[in-house]
Amino acid sequence: MRVIVVGAGVLGTLHAWHAVERGHEVVHIERESEARGASLRNFGQIWVSGRAGGEELATALRARELWEGIGERVPGLGFRPNGSLTPLRTELERAVAEAALAREDAAARGYKLVTAGEARALNPALRGSFDAALWCERDAAVEPRTAQLALKQALLASGSYTYLGGREVREVLEGPHGAGVRDDHGDVHRGDAVVLCTGAWLGGLVRELAPRLPVRRVRLQMMQTAPLGEPLTTSVADADSFRYYPAYASEALDALNAGQAQEPAAAAHRMQLLMVQRADGGLTIGDTHEYEHPFAFDVLEEPYEHLTRVVESFLGRPLPRIQRRWAGVYAQCTDTSRVVHRQQVRDGVWLVTGPGGRGMTCSPAIAEQTANELGW
Repeated sequence: MRVIVVGAGVLGTLHAWHAVERGHEVVHIERESEARGASLRNFGQIWVSGRAGGEELATALRARELWEGIGERVPGLGFRPNGSLTPLRTELERAVAEAALAREDAAARGYKLVTAGEARALNPALRGSFDAALWCERDAAVEPRTAQLALKQALLASGSYTYLGGREVREVLEGPHGAGVRDDHGDVHRGDAVVLCTGAWLGGLVRELAPRLPVRRVRLQMMQTAPLGEPLTTSVADADSFRYYPAYASEALDALNAGQAQEPAAAAHRMQLLMVQRADGGLTIGDTHEYEHPFAFDVLEEPYEHLTRVVESFLGRPLPRIQRRWAGVYAQCTDTSRVVHRQQVRDGVWLVTGPGGRGMTCSPAIAEQTANELGW
């Protein structure tokens, strides 16, 4: 079988990976020389802890298993099973954590409520003031800026993979010679299946193929520091993350929302703290959520000031110098209970998009499911 994959972000790259793993030939087309979208502009977290129960959690856990196996074969992925800690400071925050621990799937996530001392034993860099923490053993991380490149090099070594960067697909083709695409160089690429993983690119050809696509675009702001100078051994979240992840929905969360308002900057920009250390020792820190179009073209300083205050209060020390600030845009299903939007748009042509903030976490399992459904 010959598979054409369009889009070299993490979702497209994992579709190419599964196709090659199953003995197929892959032609991989990317409109940039290398992917530059949300797949590189995220935390690199394999975030099991906050996923909704049922299909979403099952997808995340399967993806976590796949990431670990791929990481053993591709060291450049930077996979590490670092887990996560969410420090808790109030009784309302603790109650949300305790409600999460009462879930039937709490053990699958590796949830545990730990004391401040136990949290510091897991992550000695957390020298700030807090009373307890929610530990999630199943969370992990990869290096988002280099993961796709490392995977591509492994795919190239297979001998069954061709990468074509700097080519934008303009037309989808059908006919007796199989499905195919025409790129902006005028070249035609045909195969037995075409998978479009175009990320937040929802206009142009995508709109022509799926004019009523149930997917929206979401913008975020993030930053990265110079090396911390010591290990941050776990990922770190704050209790505002409880408000954004479905695993924490409970009466206790309702009480938190009613009785403990977010700081004004966090509320205005729909913020939570997520933080993970990069391979070079720097910290990736975020994030905000912007849903209304048109998106701003600039980044605002207020969210960064808020994040700095929260991080410094957990670390008990000043942050290293901020080296990078950026914005990114990802595609999210408007029905957020769905892990991804997968749609056959022409004979032999499928569109896979809209994983939202779950893209880095769930892509290996999403791609595996596509491969299974298409009979690769």
